Amino acid sequence: MPRIIFLPHERLCPEGAVVEAEPGTTILDAALAHDIDIEHACEKSCACTTCHVWVREGGESLEPPSECEDDMLDKAWGLEPDSRLSCQAMVGETDLVVEIPKYTINLASEGH
Repeated sequence: MPRIIFLPHERLCPEGAVVEAEPGTTILDAALAHDIDIEHACEKSCACTTCHVWVREGGESLEPPSECEDDMLDKAWGLEPDSRLSCQAMVGETDLVVEIPKYTINLASEGH
């Protein structure tokens, strides 16, 4: 079973974490199942960027982002070439190394 290696994040997983995930599971669902509480304001509907992550290794094994995901990523804080929405990126057969950004843009909680 593939593993997702979450790099340390000051608030969500200070020590980092290594979790196993069934192929076809989203990165977000794998994180939530292991108490890594990545924000997901739109309830996984690809309508915000709060679950934005950087896939540092293994990203080539993921399906390419949909047009909707690409459009949303354009609005993400800290957009990089390996950026993905964790609610959309599904684990394949390869291990992944994932970094959770320090900041996120949540217009609902920021009062916009």
